[in-house]
Amino acid sequence: MEWNLIDTAPLDRDLELAVIDSEGAHSLSFPCRRIEGGWIEVETEKRLYIRPSHWRYWSTGKRRSSFLSVSAA
Repeated sequence: MEWNLIDTAPLDRDLELAVIDSEGAHSLSFPCRRIEGGWIEVETEKRLYIRPSHWRYWSTGKRRSSFLSVSAA
């Protein structure tokens, strides 16, 4: 599944997010949801203070964190 630029992320959908930190680019191991003004973790509904770079739809049953290659397409 292809990664999309974060500014195209839909509201109120379960998404897999990619973040870039000191260790490089990797995906978060839990589904997230875009809300007005930010992001929440789907299971806990807690607000996340992150700055994701890319997104794709969450695949049911996925629980992993993986390092990945994302391009600024």
